[in-house]
Amino acid sequence: MDTGFFIKYYRYFFNGTMMTLAISFLGVIFGSLVGVILSLMKLSNNKLARAFSSAYIEIIRGTPLLVQIYLIYYGLPMILPMDLGRMTLGTIAVLLNSAAYIAEIIRAGIQSIDKGQSEASRSLGMSKSMTMRYVIIPQAVKNILPALGNEFITLVKESAVLSVIGIHDLMYNADTLRGITYRPFIPLIYAAIIYFIITFILSKLLRIFERRLEASDKSI
Repeated sequence: MDTGFFIKYYRYFFNGTMMTLAISFLGVIFGSLVGVILSLMKLSNNKLARAFSSAYIEIIRGTPLLVQIYLIYYGLPMILPMDLGRMTLGTIAVLLNSAAYIAEIIRAGIQSIDKGQSEASRSLGMSKSMTMRYVIIPQAVKNILPALGNEFITLVKESAVLSVIGIHDLMYNADTLRGITYRPFIPLIYAAIIYFIITFILSKLLRIFERRLEASDKSI
């Protein structure tokens, strides 16, 4: 392995890694907010809300992220006549994609809570919205945190396709180095190593977190 190459161009890899992590983190955070709304719509008694949520989730999960990125990148500026910037458009595409998967995670988490707790809360005079906000969702969040961690790890890898719209993430910078150094494999090898290190560390941290959650549940 040519370590001199990495030392010489480490800023490309570092800056690209920071961009990849930033977009993935924002995608999970804002995707979770949208996912909560979609999951509540899917669980609501409103047929229109359920239909919209179900259609959105099925369409997003049934089409490639690359296609969604192109649609947002070229389509959104036509609807909103303003310069949003590549990173903003890329992040929007990622969070809208992530929201569909997170919505299903949250829905499963909500449905995993014993219905008796909802009935008990309602018997105490709490409304349905208050029960969901103060009783159900806090418990569901604890159950779905490991799944959200997995979604973040997935986004770190899948965000590599954002390089097609010129976002200077890890993959884009690796391709840039391939062009300026005329070395087609070395930049890709280092990029693969960095992706692996990130996902490996995150996976280990997630397992530690899951074990602590299990230990706290047993101690209650």
